[in-house]
Amino acid sequence: MQLCIVCSEQPPKYRCPACRSRYCSVVCYRKHKDSCLPAQSPPVPPVHEGKGSISTDQSTVDDLSHDEIIDKVPMERLQLLGQSKELQDLLCNPHLRQLMLSIDNSESKDRAIKAAMQTPLFAEFSDCCLKIVDKDDLNNV
Repeated sequence: MQLCIVCSEQPPKYRCPACRSRYCSVVCYRKHKDSCLPAQSPPVPPVHEGKGSISTDQSTVDDLSHDEIIDKVPMERLQLLGQSKELQDLLCNPHLRQLMLSIDNSESKDRAIKAAMQTPLFAEFSDCCLKIVDKDDLNNV
């Protein structure tokens, strides 16, 4: 089990937006930010990884490239994920949850997702997510 990089006592619930290090509380983040060394990639908003939370960050598209704008899913579509009974049922599976944690903790997320896609359970999960956010697109195919 992974522990907070600051206090080494609690499991982390958050990621630093600059360096992606994991910490457990606001107090630990305040201590961490004084010595934070930002990663090379652009910062991302802090995400709470607790149960039932969805970030509602309404970021602008000014800093995105054309390809990133095309791939961006509107917030309204993302919110549909939280309303899906089928998706909620899949997320009750402890094997899927463990697989998702291992992807999140992986140094190479691309490689971890590619490997996870070989697992029928994760493929079913990703298909369910795509079906929800691409409803209109699937009707046009």
